[in-house]
Amino acid sequence: MDTDFEKRTRPFEAIDSHREIKEILTSVYNSLRVKGYNPVNQIVGYILSEDPTYITNYNGARTLICRLDRDELLQELVLNYLQN
Repeated sequence: MDTDFEKRTRPFEAIDSHREIKEILTSVYNSLRVKGYNPVNQIVGYILSEDPTYITNYNGARTLICRLDRDELLQELVLNYLQN
Protein backbone atom coordinates (compact mmCIF):
# COMPACT_ATOMS: atom_id res chain seq x y z
CA MET A 1 0.00 0.00 0.00
CA ASP A 2 2.05 2.91 -1.35
CA THR A 3 0.27 6.19 -0.64
CA ASP A 4 1.26 9.70 -1.71
CA PHE A 5 2.03 10.48 1.94
CA GLU A 6 4.59 7.70 2.13
CA LYS A 7 6.27 8.94 -1.04
CA ARG A 8 6.66 12.43 0.43
CA THR A 9 7.93 11.38 3.85
CA ARG A 10 11.61 11.93 4.50
CA PRO A 11 13.62 10.20 7.17
CA PHE A 12 14.32 12.26 10.27
CA GLU A 13 17.80 12.30 11.73
CA ALA A 14 18.12 13.51 15.30
CA ILE A 15 20.70 16.21 15.85
CA ASP A 16 23.47 15.39 18.28
CA SER A 17 22.81 18.15 20.82
CA HIS A 18 26.37 18.02 22.18
CA ARG A 19 27.80 18.53 18.70
CA GLU A 20 25.28 21.23 17.82
CA ILE A 21 25.95 23.19 21.02
CA LYS A 22 29.69 23.00 20.41
CA GLU A 23 29.35 24.12 16.80
CA ILE A 24 27.09 27.05 17.70
CA LEU A 25 29.26 28.13 20.63
CA THR A 26 32.41 27.92 18.52
CA SER A 27 30.83 29.93 15.72
CA VAL A 28 29.57 32.60 18.15
CA TYR A 29 32.98 32.71 19.86
CA ASN A 30 34.76 33.20 16.53
CA SER A 31 32.34 35.91 15.41
CA LEU A 32 32.84 37.82 18.65
CA ARG A 33 36.62 37.49 18.35
CA VAL A 34 36.62 38.74 14.75
CA LYS A 35 34.61 41.80 15.78
CA GLY A 36 37.13 42.60 18.53
CA TYR A 37 35.09 41.60 21.58
CA ASN A 38 36.25 39.41 24.46
CA PRO A 39 34.20 36.31 23.54
CA VAL A 40 34.21 34.76 27.01
CA ASN A 41 32.98 37.95 28.69
CA GLN A 42 30.27 38.48 26.07
CA ILE A 43 29.00 34.89 26.25
CA VAL A 44 28.96 34.98 30.06
CA GLY A 45 27.03 38.27 29.91
CA TYR A 46 24.50 36.65 27.60
CA ILE A 47 24.12 33.56 29.79
CA LEU A 48 23.65 35.58 32.98
CA SER A 49 21.22 38.10 31.53
CA GLU A 50 19.68 36.30 28.55
CA ASP A 51 20.11 39.62 26.75
CA PRO A 52 21.04 38.77 23.15
CA THR A 53 22.64 42.18 22.61
CA TYR A 54 25.76 40.79 24.29
CA ILE A 55 26.23 38.78 21.08
CA THR A 56 27.12 40.38 17.76
CA ASN A 57 24.90 40.00 14.71
CA TYR A 58 28.02 39.32 12.64
CA ASN A 59 27.74 36.01 10.75
CA GLY A 60 24.32 35.40 12.34
CA ALA A 61 25.89 34.77 15.75
CA ARG A 62 23.00 36.30 17.69
CA THR A 63 20.46 34.16 15.87
CA LEU A 64 22.58 31.06 16.49
CA ILE A 65 23.00 31.61 20.23
CA CYS A 66 19.27 32.25 20.62
CA ARG A 67 18.62 28.74 19.23
CA LEU A 68 20.17 27.28 22.36
CA ASP A 69 18.34 26.86 25.62
CA ARG A 70 20.41 28.59 28.31
CA ASP A 71 19.93 25.74 30.79
CA GLU A 72 21.16 23.18 28.27
CA LEU A 73 24.07 25.44 27.37
CA LEU A 74 25.08 25.78 31.03
CA GLN A 75 24.75 22.04 31.60
CA GLU A 76 26.94 21.33 28.59
CA LEU A 77 29.57 23.86 29.69
CA VAL A 78 29.75 22.46 33.23
CA LEU A 79 29.83 18.87 31.98
CA ASN A 80 32.57 19.68 29.50
CA TYR A 81 34.58 21.54 32.15
CA LEU A 82 34.38 18.65 34.60
CA GLN A 83 35.24 16.02 31.98
CA ASN A 84 38.29 17.89 30.75
